[in-house]
Amino acid sequence: MKDSSKGEMVRGMFNDIAPTYDKLNHILSFDIDKLWRKRVVRIVRKLGAKHIMDMATGTGDLAIALAKGIEGSSIYGADFSSEMLAVAKQKIAQLQLSERISLTECNAENIPLKDEAVDAATVAFGVRNFENQAKALTEMARTIRKGGHLIVLEFSNPSCAFVRWCYRLYSHHILPAIGRMVSKHSTAYTYLPESIDQFASPKAFSALLNEVGFENIECHSQSMGIAHIYVAQKA
Repeated sequence: MKDSSKGEMVRGMFNDIAPTYDKLNHILSFDIDKLWRKRVVRIVRKLGAKHIMDMATGTGDLAIALAKGIEGSSIYGADFSSEMLAVAKQKIAQLQLSERISLTECNAENIPLKDEAVDAATVAFGVRNFENQAKALTEMARTIRKGGHLIVLEFSNPSCAFVRWCYRLYSHHILPAIGRMVSKHSTAYTYLPESIDQFASPKAFSALLNEVGFENIECHSQSMGIAHIYVAQKA
């Protein structure tokens, strides 16, 4: 299936910023993204999952954290950006985790895994970039065993008016300026905060998860609502 214009744009953007993505990601988030990922790992470990798919794995930060934090786990990292995966492959090799983390280039709407192939699936900061979120989440549900879990880490707009104002000031003005300066990409770090603005509220996204086949949905606010961790069980 041919990618849509949005899909092609987003993939091209991530291919372009891949060399500076990790550096900017940690600088612009003040490293708080590492804390959020650690919390995801703790959740997945508590659920007892060993065979895990990390969709939109990007440069592999969450896949690596899962492999290091869950003894005996095997991670299937998938992303549609070849350049992001190239960075991930290099990092994984340097950490000698290549036997436990496999990487595949694919679209979230067409995953080359059998039905119920994994115990759990994770997505960190990727759902809002899916062209068709319902279709991608349905496809991810297909790959999760019955009773398994989907764990999503995603940005959101804080409910507190003052925190939201401060966050928007940073994300819409300071972040794009730094992003353009370091990555040399004119639009990537303008697109990212705009995609957060357009993403569903926690209540609406939880409803979408329920619609595509998940139940027992939990929503955990992170850092005053800047992000949320969603934990959903396949019905």
